Amino acid sequence: MRLIITAALILFTSNLLLAQTGTVRGIVKNSEDGNAIPFAKVLILGTDKFDATDIDGLFSIPEVPVGKYTVRITSAAFTEYTQEIQVTQNGIIDLKVEMIAGKSLTQVDVVFDDKDKVTDPRTSVVKITNTDIKRVPVTGGTADIAGYFQTVPGVISTGDQGGQVYVRGGTPIQNKVLLDGMTIYNPFHSIGFYSVFETELIRSADIYTGGFNAKYGGRISSVMDISYRDGNTKRFGGGISLSPFTSQILLEGPLTKKQNVSFVFTGKASVLEQTSKTLYPYINDGEGLPFNFYDFYGKVTIHGDQANKFSVFGFSFNDQVTYQAVSNLKWNSFGGGSNFIFVPNNSELFMKGRFNFSTYDILLQEENLPDRSSGILGSELAFDFTYHLPGKSKLDYGFGFNYFQTDFKTFNEVNRAIEQNNSSIEAGAYVTYRHVTENRRLIIEPGIRFQGYASVGQITAEPRLSGKYNITEVIRMKLAGGYFTQNFTSTTSDKDVVNLFSGFITAPQNLPGTFVTPDGTEKPINNGLQKAWHIIGGFEVDLTKRLSLNVEGYYKWFSQMTNVNNNKIFEDNAINYDVADVYKKDFIVESGTAYGGDVVFTFTTKKFYLWAVYAIGKVTRWDGFQYYSPVFDRRHNVNLISTYTFGKNESWEITARWNLGTGFPFKQTNGVYEKPTISDIDADYWTGNANSLTFLYDDQNNGRLPTYHRLDMNIKKTIKPEKYKNIKYELIAGVTNIYSRQNIFYVNRVTNEKVYQLPIMPSLAFTMKF
Repeated sequence: MRLIITAALILFTSNLLLAQTGTVRGIVKNSEDGNAIPFAKVLILGTDKFDATDIDGLFSIPEVPVGKYTVRITSAAFTEYTQEIQVTQNGIIDLKVEMIAGKSLTQVDVVFDDKDKVTDPRTSVVKITNTDIKRVPVTGGTADIAGYFQTVPGVISTGDQGGQVYVRGGTPIQNKVLLDGMTIYNPFHSIGFYSVFETELIRSADIYTGGFNAKYGGRISSVMDISYRDGNTKRFGGGISLSPFTSQILLEGPLTKKQNVSFVFTGKASVLEQTSKTLYPYINDGEGLPFNFYDFYGKVTIHGDQANKFSVFGFSFNDQVTYQAVSNLKWNSFGGGSNFIFVPNNSELFMKGRFNFSTYDILLQEENLPDRSSGILGSELAFDFTYHLPGKSKLDYGFGFNYFQTDFKTFNEVNRAIEQNNSSIEAGAYVTYRHVTENRRLIIEPGIRFQGYASVGQITAEPRLSGKYNITEVIRMKLAGGYFTQNFTSTTSDKDVVNLFSGFITAPQNLPGTFVTPDGTEKPINNGLQKAWHIIGGFEVDLTKRLSLNVEGYYKWFSQMTNVNNNKIFEDNAINYDVADVYKKDFIVESGTAYGGDVVFTFTTKKFYLWAVYAIGKVTRWDGFQYYSPVFDRRHNVNLISTYTFGKNESWEITARWNLGTGFPFKQTNGVYEKPTISDIDADYWTGNANSLTFLYDDQNNGRLPTYHRLDMNIKKTIKPEKYKNIKYELIAGVTNIYSRQNIFYVNRVTNEKVYQLPIMPSLAFTMKF
């Protein structure tokens, strides 16, 4: 009995001693505009306790021993912040910090950043901010995330005019793009330099090229998660920008005297059709560039006590272009919703939620061809929870519901109509646990997502895993992988060299009953879901405090994909019951692989920045008959980006980007013939020839276009009038395709006329911020 009582007393005393801790949490904001500061470093001096703010400026440090401490917070471009705190037993200290702008890159920042690297797996992900986007020169002089996205390792763009973006073997339909948690169905305009996003509003963007965690579902290749900042709560302000390509406006400010409600509004419109005929008469035989787009976005945010807030927003994105007077493409997207953050007073839980809807409609009108159209309406209700644990460990979980409605009509290569009108419901739930060992050598993050698809009557279990092992303080190994599914299918074929029309449909039902694998085995097709497995591994090395190396290799196995059936020549009806499915079904099932690797060098000093990327990859598809290379199978890709600031107060900045990519595959023309128009046995084959020629194509994309390469450069001058504190002017002179490389866009098979990507294009842009 004495032993039992003694053991109980020891256990009780131990628990009391362990409970002599509290929690330090809070939010970090910019004192100038009241916006959250992401990725700020929070350190409790005299302990090994630290954290980094998330995209909403939130941080939480649990199990801090009882006592008096100094909290130190640092972030690039802000002066260091310190505050004395008193941690009490089981108490929660809520800090609301406002940092003052000012250059303060101290040794503490470097030390903390090293700690942050060893506690975050960071596999197959690039985390960027507004500053990173502005380092990439773009046509027209106005920075845009579209330009930066094309430099990310594993990302391939097929052209300046109507080009699509592919990520480590994944097609555009397999890439999820989010704006504050809401799906954006078409993030890029027809001219490949511009996205629908406003650079000045982007607070952060996480680009996952594969192996993403269980928080994300509904796509099988990649995720680009963009977060916008809120409007200025301190004062009214904004900016205007003019260039030969676009005109832009941004307005923001407080709506109440208490500075707890703010608004922000942005508008952007292209002026290319009006300016290009005069400024660039050598393009398209003097016809100019017929690209038109305009984007609008607005948000109102209500800030509550501490970190609580509620936002409502709306948007309208539009695009229209006429190609060579033979096709007219236009699309529009609009939507809106709300987001909130709730931090309970006596809980270590952070809760975030969202409700939103968005639509996307596209129409392609072509000469002598029927119109093609597609539309999608999507809505979502979702909640995410984060619980911070000791030692940088944490638990994330959440759930959500989606409703989709699609309307689609197109025609395949033999002008057979393919139509689908459908509605569906999806539900998803996930849990992710990040465990950091006490010595912080090993970080492991297992997770699982359950995704329910009502349209096919299936619930999928999708395991995910990422991890990192810190060999030394400067050498780290990392790994990520998992299983992914999605309901949506593209309305384009991966065999098409140029396809301007891209729509959305849910998992198709009009599929063959079986799929023939490469070894000849027939596998039953249960539904039209797309499925993939990822495995990604690599290492990162801090060669010096300014130079880092990141190396990754990846393998994606697309075990089931659905594609438009270009082999369809019969209607799927009772008359053709004896015709094989592959010749009468609207869609077919394919499989494929994508594998490769990339090497990234990053060098950063106070005035100079260099980002050097080399990527190698191979993508193959199996369509049940043979292997083929899809049109985005680029073998080698190189991107070099550099930025240099100089002059008084570093008011001058030069940015440059050079890109090289080996040629894309295409289907070659083997010959030309006159196809006889013989309708019955008595027809005269001497006079039954057609009036026009017909092309005889190669079976697959066995040809390769020439190598693509281009050099862009911008120079920017910033002027800050001493008399007006909040006014800043920027003059940006730029040149796209400096040496006017003739990069092939496509070749007219009838006339053999070559259509090139954009030639040399100088520009001058003006921006005023106030």
